[in-house]
Amino acid sequence: MKKTAIAICLTFAAMAVAANPKNGNGIPAAARPEIARAVEEAAKRPHPRLFADARGFAALKARLGKEELLTAGAEFIRATADPILSAKPCERIKEGKRLLGVSRTALYRINTLALAYRLYGNKAHLDRAIAEMRAVCAFSDWNPSHFLDVGEMTLAVAIGYDWLYNDMDEAVRKEIAAGLRRCGLEASRQPLWWIRAHNNWGQVCHAGILAGALALAEENPTETACFVQRCIDKLPISMKALAPNGNYPEGPGYWSYGLEFNVVAMALLEGTLGSDFGLASMPGFAETGAYLDLVTGPSGEVFNYADGGAGRGTCYATWWFAKRFNRPDILPYFELGAYRRYVATRRPSPRRFRGNRMFPLALFWVQDVPSGLKPKASLVWDAKGPVPITIQRSSWDDEKAMFVGLKGGSPSGPHGHMDGGSFVLESEKVRWAVDIGAEPYHRIEAMGMNLWSNAQNSDRWTLFRLGTWAHNVPMIDGCQQWVKGSAKVTEVKRDGAASAVTLDLSSLYTNATSVVRRGEMSASGRSYTLRDTFAGVRPGGKIRWAMMTRAEPTIEGDKVTLRQAGKTITLVQCGAQKGAWSIGDGQGPNKWDSPNPGCRQLMFTVPAPADGTAEIAVNFSF
Repeated sequence: MKKTAIAICLTFAAMAVAANPKNGNGIPAAARPEIARAVEEAAKRPHPRLFADARGFAALKARLGKEELLTAGAEFIRATADPILSAKPCERIKEGKRLLGVSRTALYRINTLALAYRLYGNKAHLDRAIAEMRAVCAFSDWNPSHFLDVGEMTLAVAIGYDWLYNDMDEAVRKEIAAGLRRCGLEASRQPLWWIRAHNNWGQVCHAGILAGALALAEENPTETACFVQRCIDKLPISMKALAPNGNYPEGPGYWSYGLEFNVVAMALLEGTLGSDFGLASMPGFAETGAYLDLVTGPSGEVFNYADGGAGRGTCYATWWFAKRFNRPDILPYFELGAYRRYVATRRPSPRRFRGNRMFPLALFWVQDVPSGLKPKASLVWDAKGPVPITIQRSSWDDEKAMFVGLKGGSPSGPHGHMDGGSFVLESEKVRWAVDIGAEPYHRIEAMGMNLWSNAQNSDRWTLFRLGTWAHNVPMIDGCQQWVKGSAKVTEVKRDGAASAVTLDLSSLYTNATSVVRRGEMSASGRSYTLRDTFAGVRPGGKIRWAMMTRAEPTIEGDKVTLRQAGKTITLVQCGAQKGAWSIGDGQGPNKWDSPNPGCRQLMFTVPAPADGTAEIAVNFSF
């Protein structure tokens, strides 16, 4: 199996080198024969052909009223399509350097209106979807300087054009096709950095351009095949980050973004061209369908490292992974309930009539979920890859379960924070130790700050939420973590119901020779000890232990009781060195720092002994 995976990776690498033209846009002079043949056959078939053909849509309609989840989703789409009818079509209004909000609004509207029309035949939905496409295709461009905007808009117009092709007159078809080609495909002919991106940009942009090319395949099958081959050759650069076991370096927020578009590309390749061309066999891709469950605690919140929030909603890609890899066990823990909650709401977002723009695609893969089905995943997850994390939980189905996530990796990683060694912790469905998340990008950029440089003294690390101060990590003498360092997971073990993980944080600290963090969960699942050991600290050096929380704390000597949502948990210092607990307000000190409502920072500081070694530990119990 390992030899096969290595062979696949080498094949992709060879393909990428062979396809790399001198102009740097990744488009080959001619597509490989198997790709050219597949595109030529697809181009002969009538529209629709993206995600479903005419028979696929007919089969979808035939299932309405017979399957609970599918019917509820379809009724939701019809109900939320109606309010869009009164909204003004999208306008080319940028927010700072981005048109992304407009692209996402267009994708939500076109996806929703087009599928509502295909399922229920209301001509008002058809006319409104066409009006939206004509409006955006009249834009001067889709903002190629920030190509995510182009990727999402290209997908939006490609879907509408394909699904509604036979219900538009020829003049309108030509108008929309011209806009799709000019603003989408032609814009991607430049030597753009995302073509070889290692992050979500590669997934989003390649998927969008692939959709646009396949929607227009009959116009020039030879050219379409070249666009398709570029996607097949370059998308694996982003997908490599999932190796070896499905962990995503940009965190769960960007997993939902990157993988939803990655799945778009996979579904289009398999559904329209009849093959994934080996992409589904890349190491970690099949396993990553379980990633969201693994990083979601019993509270329903995710371990939100990197630039992301703790909330999680329904995600159509989870349904695709469940069906594609026969993994229905990834549905009942969270996704099934999230889907039902989402379709139970019928009100559009007050902001531009926008909702979950990818949700309509779920209907192609939604399935009944057998009762009593439980996750097959382990209670302890050693999530490897470029940004390693560990997850420990005491149970998958006990509401009182304890859940702890520990973060490895480097601040210089994708959407990285100075959070090597940080943790979240919950019990009884309450998140006690929290990560307060990211700063809004546009707000920081509008202040003239460079948010995207990760140099040691860059603006990025002056942001409270992103630097060392606000994370649940050790801090020595008030110094930030070292950007070029990286926290390594050195041990993950399980002994019956008990588990322990160890992270070496040493390279993140320039003022210690060794910093090691170990987390031990008891066999009962009602106690957890976090132990930090230090060496090479200057005598008297100030070592700070800190944790962000939204709970109400009460300090009693070396013990703290936290109260939240009618539950309590107790923290007791149990290391060789102890300090006086204190409570900070959890707010950043600078004018550019966003407020963190309800947050407090629980901390204590100890001086390093004369020999420069120290041990501090905190036990959590409930």
